[in-house]
Amino acid sequence: MKLQMRTRLSAMMFLEYFIWGAWYVTLGTWLSGPLHFTGQEIGLAAGATSVGAIIAPFFVGLIADRLFATQKVLALLHLLGAALLFFASSQVSFGVFYALILVYCLCFMPTLALTNSLSFRQMQDTKAEFGSIRVLGSLGWIIAGLLIGTLKLEATSKPMQLAALSSLVMAIYCLTLPPTPPLGSRTDRLSMSNIFPREAIALLKERSMLIFVIASFFICIPLQFYYAFTNLFLNQVGVQNAAGKMTGGQMSELLCMVLIPWFFRRLGVKYMLVAGMAAWVLRYVFFAFGGVTDGMWMLWGGILLHGICYDFFFVTGQIYIDQKADVGLRAAAQGLITFITYGLGMFVGSWLSGFVVERYTLKVAQGAVTYDWRSIWLFSAIVSAAVLLFFLFTFSEKERRVRLSASEVDAPLGSNALPQ
Repeated sequence: MKLQMRTRLSAMMFLEYFIWGAWYVTLGTWLSGPLHFTGQEIGLAAGATSVGAIIAPFFVGLIADRLFATQKVLALLHLLGAALLFFASSQVSFGVFYALILVYCLCFMPTLALTNSLSFRQMQDTKAEFGSIRVLGSLGWIIAGLLIGTLKLEATSKPMQLAALSSLVMAIYCLTLPPTPPLGSRTDRLSMSNIFPREAIALLKERSMLIFVIASFFICIPLQFYYAFTNLFLNQVGVQNAAGKMTGGQMSELLCMVLIPWFFRRLGVKYMLVAGMAAWVLRYVFFAFGGVTDGMWMLWGGILLHGICYDFFFVTGQIYIDQKADVGLRAAAQGLITFITYGLGMFVGSWLSGFVVERYTLKVAQGAVTYDWRSIWLFSAIVSAAVLLFFLFTFSEKERRVRLSASEVDAPLGSNALPQ
């Protein structure tokens, strides 16, 4: 790939994830503070992305794969997204705000897959080329968090307005991207079997795959506690520049990506997944007992464990699926697991996290609201531990042992991993 094309695609990835990182991380802090939304309302708002993830495969299969050029679809979705985010940033009523953010997520979530597919169409060797381009997305997320934290904008509507402006820039930029016409025929009939082929669903008949999918679904429930409420938690316990510090999670994620091949050769699939879930439990225990004085190291530990939590479970899981599925079914199998985890699992997690946070709400002076964070994080730790034990004692990889080289690891990582 020529340097010019690599630069153009890298800039696309940077903007794509800068937008997401700008508004999503600090959402709970803004909604809980100036707007005084309840825990359940914050959980639902954060979970709007999961609704988008449920709809995204159908949207991509109908519109981008069959009807219109990818770069034009991206431009339109980001233009609509800019308007929706801007109007959402001025709302004070939860009903109107949630409607706007829900429609926005229905526009934004398909763009994650579309930016990947547009990149793949410009490459000769996705294994060798995509990783170095996709990493700019993680950098965009990190820069957004550092900028918002440094400027102390976390409890304001400014992050959402910044995301709206960035989305407008992205919409214009998408029109300059290489023409990427649809590959499917307009006359082809769209059905569930086109999006999730029967053969991909049949993979669930294998016991180990079914257990993996069940564990993936349930582990995404406590995951939503982290996404929706960590920034609010850190701000309430007195952590300065919480959004900036939270980017340490993405930095550790990048480091863990590099280490995955080394651990794969020594641990194999099962114990890589176990390590990821164990890190989940430890992270929430750290949050439960950490503090800004003697326990600050525990808060840092909970943040930095994100690399192991995400990479060792989700990236390893993507590799496992890639090895289980036949070549022609790999994209569909990955789409199915994304639908189950980031869609259904995190949707349930958004509802449950909001319910639990609301259950442990404390009222303090002058109408300000705080929460019994220790109970909230211990609940998350217990749920994570239950999933860990279920997986540890029921999953077996004896049917097919997966051993990969570093170059083989890059392929599913680049094509499917989402930043956290």
